Amino acid sequence: MRKLTALGFVIVCFIAAAARAGDQPNVILFIADDVSWNDYGCYGNEAARTPNIDRLAKNGLRFTEAYLTASSCSPSRSSIVTGRYPHNNGKAAELHLAIDGNLPWFPTLLRDAGYYTAIVGKHHMKSTPGGKHSQDKPFDLVDGGNVPGNRGGHAKWVRTLQERPRDKPFFFWFAAYDAHRGWDGDKDWNTDKYGPMHKPEAVVVPPFLSDDPGTREDLASYYNEVTRFDHYIGAVVTALEEEKLLDNTLIFVLADNGRPFPRAKTRLHDSGMQTALVAHWPEAIRSPGATPKGLVSAIDLAPTILEVAGVKQPETFQGVSMKPIFANSSAKIRNYAFAEHNWHDYEAHGRSIRADGFLYLRNNRPYQAWQGPADSVRSVSHQQLLALRDAKKLSLAQADVFLAPRPVEELYQYRKDPHQLTNVAADPKFADVKKQLKSLLDLWVEETGDSIPKDLSQDSFDRETGDRIRRQESDYRGTTPGEDRGATRINASGPQ
Repeated sequence: MRKLTALGFVIVCFIAAAARAGDQPNVILFIADDVSWNDYGCYGNEAARTPNIDRLAKNGLRFTEAYLTASSCSPSRSSIVTGRYPHNNGKAAELHLAIDGNLPWFPTLLRDAGYYTAIVGKHHMKSTPGGKHSQDKPFDLVDGGNVPGNRGGHAKWVRTLQERPRDKPFFFWFAAYDAHRGWDGDKDWNTDKYGPMHKPEAVVVPPFLSDDPGTREDLASYYNEVTRFDHYIGAVVTALEEEKLLDNTLIFVLADNGRPFPRAKTRLHDSGMQTALVAHWPEAIRSPGATPKGLVSAIDLAPTILEVAGVKQPETFQGVSMKPIFANSSAKIRNYAFAEHNWHDYEAHGRSIRADGFLYLRNNRPYQAWQGPADSVRSVSHQQLLALRDAKKLSLAQADVFLAPRPVEELYQYRKDPHQLTNVAADPKFADVKKQLKSLLDLWVEETGDSIPKDLSQDSFDRETGDRIRRQESDYRGTTPGEDRGATRINASGPQ
């Protein structure tokens, strides 16, 4: 009898464990490469063709104030995967460098908890050797995602879903190369899949770019990449529907930074730092189609995903879970969103805070222009601005690309001034707001161990041409922000 009782207890435990495993949601993170928040149809761009993302937004949540921690590829992605600010990740605060090996990545924790994990497409993250987590295996599958005729990183997304182990929940980090420059989407375009190419005459030209045929063609090629990214999201969603997995799959769609054009990528302004963020999860989102208006940060993704998966969060996380917003789209999880800009091809050090509709920005390298990364400088869009500059025909918005010295402090009402063209930092009417935000930024710097090293990394490309001027890292790399203060060992989040 005792044996039967024990057997029954084991069976009950097994059934309970299986039920819990079945309750764990699947999670997919779709990450675009260099796409601004307002280049999707659901975010008001009538020229952009993104029907699949728009559909997810209609049936999920479309965040209106979601911000990255860095407008630079690998620092932004590293921040997402660790749930930490760039300077708290060590050398990874700067482009192409590694995350401190003592810091855990959230996919590792999911994998340890029984999830099948895969990264397909752009990776751009690594750990320094010799640390506690240097030998972790965050992903069961690592695949570049490219095939002949498709170099966008998404060719194997559906296959990855279909060939996964069927006895585990899954987490997929699906990261496109769209829309990074070279525009290989034009070369690999498939009209049957993606529809017609975007027409230059239909694109939306931001006020800080030149409205001319060359820039419009540049933007049309960029739009093509955004549409291709959207197509493969749709293909994955269709595959989820066919397997009846969509309802219990949490989907996030976002980008790592703004479009690779002047005054966007590498900027602390919304054109570089704001991200479109769409969340879709039919089983948990209570107000489909809602547009949460509270602030959220990219470092909030890691704690959100672990919480919904029922996985304990490490003490290293600096973000806040967004799960309350799934139940109540009006829920507020943070008061402030902080961001930083460090070396990306050029010497830089900028910090910002957003709160209550205001963006306060501090530039600690004001004597240099903020023209954008080297691939943007080499673009026809930048060269057209150079021609206008030389002809003394730049508008004030366009002239900001070349402005040097820049203001040390900038203050914008970003809800009323979406392109941040009117700096009110010197306006007495906003003196109290500036003082408060300045004080909060100072507190964040102090509590998170941020710093401005004397030997910051230097320019490795020419600011006028985008041509490389230094090839050996030893020629230009310096001390990264926070390194001299041991910021990798600091877990304080600063004001939230």
